[in-house]
Amino acid sequence: MDVLILYYSRNGNTENLARQAARGVEGVEDMTARLRRIPCPDGRQPEQGDPEVTLGDLRECRGVLLGSPTYFGGMASAVKRFLEDTSGLWFRGEMVGKPAGVFTSTGSMHGGQETTLLSMIVPLIHHGMLITGIPYQHPELAHTQTGGTPYGASHTVNDHATLSRDERELTRALGARVAEIARHLA
Repeated sequence: MDVLILYYSRNGNTENLARQAARGVEGVEDMTARLRRIPCPDGRQPEQGDPEVTLGDLRECRGVLLGSPTYFGGMASAVKRFLEDTSGLWFRGEMVGKPAGVFTSTGSMHGGQETTLLSMIVPLIHHGMLITGIPYQHPELAHTQTGGTPYGASHTVNDHATLSRDERELTRALGARVAEIARHLA
């Protein structure tokens, strides 16, 4: 059973979060992470990396984790454009009842990570998906000095591109939570 981890990443920070979410998914019995990237709007193709997402990936998955960098407090235009192209799935109700979570990377502590996460949640709610965040029982939420919110996982780049321990733990926890719910619903 696959959980789709779908992301757009220009500088690798959101991709790093996607890889941590995949570790969380893979830690749940019988669950597999399916990493897919949203293509760059300018048509640039990376020389290596995860395959581009298809609508079939969304149809086939048991749950979704969606990631985007933060731009001015919102998701990247490439992510919004991709979501707009899923209206056929919405019309047929193909995503209804699947669990979903979101993650983002921001350039600074007050770069808009929470508004970005909320902006990504809205189309998933329209799809009828079951939104999950990170419960406060994860102690990292109480003491993180970088990223991480109850709305979803996040990374605050500031002057360090590597994920902090708290960011890694919270992102894995979100991946595991979506996978556990998907497994339970199956």
